[in-house]
Amino acid sequence: MPDQKQAMLYGLATVLLWSTVATAFKLSLRDLSPVQMLAIACSASVLVMALILVAQRRWHRVFELSGRQYLQSVGMGLINPCLYYFVLFGAFDRLPAQEAQPLNYTWALVLAYLSVPFLGQRLRRLDVVAGLVCYAGVVVIATRGDVLSLTFSDPLGVGLAIGSTVIWASYWIIATRDTRDPVVGLFLNFLCGLPVIVAVCALTDGFDVAPGTAMAAAVYVGVFEMGIAFVLWSYAMKKAENTSRVSNLIFISPFLSLVFISMILGEVILPSTYVGLVLIVAGLWVQQHKTRAKLAGVSGS
Repeated sequence: MPDQKQAMLYGLATVLLWSTVATAFKLSLRDLSPVQMLAIACSASVLVMALILVAQRRWHRVFELSGRQYLQSVGMGLINPCLYYFVLFGAFDRLPAQEAQPLNYTWALVLAYLSVPFLGQRLRRLDVVAGLVCYAGVVVIATRGDVLSLTFSDPLGVGLAIGSTVIWASYWIIATRDTRDPVVGLFLNFLCGLPVIVAVCALTDGFDVAPGTAMAAAVYVGVFEMGIAFVLWSYAMKKAENTSRVSNLIFISPFLSLVFISMILGEVILPSTYVGLVLIVAGLWVQQHKTRAKLAGVSGS
C-alpha cells in the first residue's frame, strides 16, 4: 500500500547512501586500480543481492525466466556493471571527487536526449535550455572556473565522466523493455558481468590486494551503492503517493556528497565546483519540471 512517510524515509536513506559513494570511490582508488575495485565491489554486490532475494523469498524467481531473458542478462551485464563502472571508476581515478561526482549527475539529461531517437519522445525547448544550463556547469567544473580558456583540468578524466553518463542513460533506455523483477534482473546482470570483470582483472592488474581501507571501501560500494541503495529506491518509488516529492530528494545528494568529500577526503572544495554544481542541478530541475508539467497536463485532460 502507498505510504508517503515510508517512501520519504526510504528515499532519504537512499540519498544518504548515494552521498557517500564518491568518497568511498576515492578511498578505494588510493590503493586499488579501477578494475580491481570493480571486481571486489561487483562480488560484494552479487552476494548482497542474493541475500536480499533469499530474505524476501524471491530467490525462486531467478530460475523462472526464459532463455531469452537469461541472454538479456548477459548483454545488460556487459553494460552494467562491466562497461559503466569501469569507465566511471576510471573517471574518479583521474579526477578529484568534487569534479567527477557532479559531472556524473548529468546522466539524467543525457537520458532525456537519448530518449528522442530511441524511444520516440519529443525534444522540447526546455530540454535545450536545461542542456545549456547543465553543460555550462560542466564547463565551469571541468575548467576549474577558467571558462574562457576552455582548458580542462584532465581532458581524459572529464571525457570518462561524461562517457559514463551516456553509458548509464543507454542502460536505462534498454531497461525500459525489461520485464524481469527489478532486483532479480539487477542480480543476474551483475552475476553475468562478474566473470568478465574477474577475467579482465586477472589478465591486467591481478588480485594482489592487501586487506585495509581500500578493500573495505570497495566492499562498501558493492554492498550499498550497487545493491542496497537500488532496493531502497525501488521501495521508495513503490510506496510513494507523490513520486515527484521523493524524486526531488535526489537534488540533496550532490551537495551532501561535497560535505563528505571535504570532511573525509580532505579535498578543498573550489568555488568553481559550487557554481558548476548549482548550474547542473538547476538544469536538471528545469528538465524534471518540464516532465512533471507534461504529466500533469495529460492527467488533467
